[in-house]
Amino acid sequence: MGLFERFLTLWVALGIVAGVGLGLLTPGTFQAIAGLEIAHVNLVVAVLIWVMIYPMMIQIDWSAVKDVGKKPRGLALTLVVNWLIKPFTMAALGVLFFHYLFAPWVDPQSASEYIAGMILLGVAPCTAMVFVWSQLVKGDANYTLVQVSVNDLIMVVAFAPIAAFLLGVTDITVPWQTLLLSTVLYVVLPLAAGMTTRRTLAQHSDHAVAEFVARLKPWSVVGLIATVMLLFGFQAGTIVAKPLIIGLIAIPLILQTYGIFFISWWGAKLLKLPHNIAGPACLIGTSNFFELAVAVAISLFGLNSGAALATVVGVLVEVPVMLSLVWLINRARPVESLQRS
Repeated sequence: MGLFERFLTLWVALGIVAGVGLGLLTPGTFQAIAGLEIAHVNLVVAVLIWVMIYPMMIQIDWSAVKDVGKKPRGLALTLVVNWLIKPFTMAALGVLFFHYLFAPWVDPQSASEYIAGMILLGVAPCTAMVFVWSQLVKGDANYTLVQVSVNDLIMVVAFAPIAAFLLGVTDITVPWQTLLLSTVLYVVLPLAAGMTTRRTLAQHSDHAVAEFVARLKPWSVVGLIATVMLLFGFQAGTIVAKPLIIGLIAIPLILQTYGIFFISWWGAKLLKLPHNIAGPACLIGTSNFFELAVAVAISLFGLNSGAALATVVGVLVEVPVMLSLVWLINRARPVESLQRS
């Protein structure tokens, strides 16, 4: 591992501190960047995520994608966790903490809105950042692509009904612009660029693809750190103004993330999935499609609502927590896998 990857947690921690500091010192700059969005998708963040996932897209071998269907257990695990477990455990934790454990510190109306935001996060499994996490745990790029693609197709039909059921409302409108634009920006475009790059490099030599990806990896980490700085910079004022509320919301979200991960990891062990499939399969369910969750929270409850705040807290805690899970997965890599890499 290079210098960037070896000390990734440190760089991210520094990025968090720098983001909050710069957000407080130059709030106008971050407000201007935050305003560069279409359908609740921030274009600057989209570019940075694109930079992060582009190297993995180059590694996708389309001749091998057709063989993914021969290994359905990893895909089955992802779908069961994402759609039959995760939304309901998130709702249960939200109710437990905000209607009972945190009731002395949170008024009932705010508590209901925080729970709603958590539910929206739980019903929106990740699309873009999964490629980053998969790359960091040496996941199978071909398999990860199929997992994300199938997940997105199910999200189109399952998001609104499950969210409506758990929220107890019937008028949820899926922000199709956000969903479609995110899919295009985070999957279609980088995938097309990766395919073109791979085809061009393969014409030069057998090692050209690997060498090019190795040169891009530091930039992928830079993109991750820059994304963290922006996300924390956007919310620097809120972090300072409402530290207690953010801490209270973060507790069940962190428990949910670790809980879903260990359920997935146990399932992967039970199914005897190889490491390069088990890693991404566990991480897809633990991370969230925050653009979609934020967009729906704003449309249903308003920009300054507790639901919108809860989805934002989900964004803030996700990267540090996911990095800890990446570390756990890499620690669990089989000896023979480490020797090959």
